[in-house]
Amino acid sequence: MEANQELADFLRSRRSRLRPDGIALAAHRRRRTPGLRREDVAQRAGISVEWYVKLEQGRAVSPSDETLDALGRALELDAVEQAHLRSLVRKAKGPPFTREVVPASIRRLVESLSQPAYVTGQRWDILAWNAAAVELFDDFAQIPVKSRNILLFVLTDPKARRLFGTGWAKEAKRMVSLFRVAHDLWAGDAAFAALVERLRTGCPDFDSWWRPHDVGAPLSGAKILYHPVRGPLQFEYATFQANDDPRLKLAIYLER
Repeated sequence: MEANQELADFLRSRRSRLRPDGIALAAHRRRRTPGLRREDVAQRAGISVEWYVKLEQGRAVSPSDETLDALGRALELDAVEQAHLRSLVRKAKGPPFTREVVPASIRRLVESLSQPAYVTGQRWDILAWNAAAVELFDDFAQIPVKSRNILLFVLTDPKARRLFGTGWAKEAKRMVSLFRVAHDLWAGDAAFAALVERLRTGCPDFDSWWRPHDVGAPLSGAKILYHPVRGPLQFEYATFQANDDPRLKLAIYLER
């Protein structure tokens, strides 16, 4: 069985965030690596060091739910991180990624909306959109299919930087943390690897956001977008999963 490198990286990243217990500040500064030792995490979680080392090496182990809960407490994971840990441990090898197809009924629904709306898939490819989205964001039909991806648009297209203005970096970083969740479940897939490489090449900030292995959860919220003609516009936005195909996500922007 292939090593679960994403699980290994995630555990190491969370261990490195925590300061060792009971270690004097001077001693802490002398350590070559930040954060807790593996032994510290194992002791906190009440498991053997050997077992934890196997987990952090991504080796083929099947920890129980109780062990995962204990690890979550030991590493001080929040609810989103704990859910991601479980997903990484339980993920199964599947067929190569293929771009999703939007049912005709959902496509017609999106096109009928007066507010900007678009549908994305697991890899954040833009699969359907309406006229209002074209007016606000871009004419996605003019983008080659292989590049028709909301991450590529926001992180690498100068039009997106102008559209999000001073809030661009915060929004881009948020999107990277959301994509990280999906990516880790498809790690090793050629399509996801190619997208990460394009993001790394096209966005100088991408690596600094990707390396900490931050994971996020989709939440509704508000955004200010700077339209080239209409000027600053305030939107409330929300995303929804499709009952027809949970891989599909509908994003809607409601102007305030």
